[in-house]
Amino acid sequence: MAAQEQGEEPYAFDLSTFSGVHQGNSYITAPVNIGNGEPLWFEANVMPDFIIRKSKNARLMGVITPEIIIRMYQEESFPVRTPSYIPQITIYYAPTPDPVKERTILFGRIAHHSNGQEGDFYLPGQVVNLKSGNFSTNYLQAGAIRSRYSKRLDAWQFFSTHIEVHPKEWTIPELRHQYSPLRWQLALSVYKNPFAKKPDRHNKSQLSVVAKASWMFGEVVGWETFDSDRLTLDLTFNLHPGFFEEIGFFVNFYYGMDYYNIYFNEHLQVIHFGIMTEGLKF
Repeated sequence: MAAQEQGEEPYAFDLSTFSGVHQGNSYITAPVNIGNGEPLWFEANVMPDFIIRKSKNARLMGVITPEIIIRMYQEESFPVRTPSYIPQITIYYAPTPDPVKERTILFGRIAHHSNGQEGDFYLPGQVVNLKSGNFSTNYLQAGAIRSRYSKRLDAWQFFSTHIEVHPKEWTIPELRHQYSPLRWQLALSVYKNPFAKKPDRHNKSQLSVVAKASWMFGEVVGWETFDSDRLTLDLTFNLHPGFFEEIGFFVNFYYGMDYYNIYFNEHLQVIHFGIMTEGLKF
């Protein structure tokens, strides 16, 4: 870190930094949404990471994440309906032994996504049972993350891509031909000068932008091969003020399939505001 303060280029990161970029942050939204989403008091994502590795410089690292997403609706009794439970195990591997400024990391993940319900998936009339219907799928991800420092932008950039597969045997029968079994995602995360060149760098505000685009493959009822419903776009602007130690503010634009378990048939075009934890430490 001393070298950075003397004006040298930023140093390379260990696997925990790549994990922090890839895993994302816990957050809670404000009770104001712009778009077609249902009125909510809040949506919260709680995703603590438990890191397993031999040392900070290890080339192999495991991360256990018991992620939970909940929504509290603006209705009588303030219901929190069918939270998303997404426990996951992710393995990160560095092919090269020594950190360099431009580094590629490989990762694989196994995850479960359910809503903790046991009711029938459909109500009479083939209407999806949103309140107590069973939703459950297990899936695999495999991909890569590459870091790059841009002198022109004075920012760190992380490019990532992965394939996500939902095996037929790991998904409840009702989701077949309703829920895409194969997905491809591209993502770019940009962190504007997370290192200040002064001793008081922790008092400096930090900016970041995270952009994601996903395409869903496979036979899905009502979708054409190149249907726009297959596309998901997710853009988030984060500001971590220097006067806060652990939290920051975010604005998120989301377009695509609802990610909240059994609500997947809904198509969202929403803007969220809220606060987030600062899970990524530079």
